Amino acid sequence: MKKYEVPDNLLYTKEHEWIKVDGDKAICGITDYAQKSLSDIVFVETPEIGREIKKNEVVCTIESVKSVSDVYSPTSGKIVDANERLKNEPDLINKSPYEDGWIFKLELADKSELEDLIKPEEYRELIRKIEEGR
Repeated sequence: MKKYEVPDNLLYTKEHEWIKVDGDKAICGITDYAQKSLSDIVFVETPEIGREIKKNEVVCTIESVKSVSDVYSPTSGKIVDANERLKNEPDLINKSPYEDGWIFKLELADKSELEDLIKPEEYRELIRKIEEGR
């Protein structure tokens, strides 16, 4: 099985997004597993700042040489920032999915929604099951 980076300080979704919570704000992006599955990312449509979004709503899309994929919001909230560097450097997600390749920042609407997200050890298990099923 391939080795995927799954930081212990994040929460995850079944759709392979991650969220890092800091008070009532959060940074979101796609996981190492997701970016490796997509392969070379060539375009990122960054979300509109100020937009109110619901949990699991499509926030933006990512285009790779293989396909176009939707990015979903792990929680409800208001988009307060988007990673503008991705417009000119979409491959930042491939190089650094958890640092330079973040996609958007949220002001959280309901912190209780975080309880529905996947913990790192559960996410590692999810990836293992996906890989075994291939």
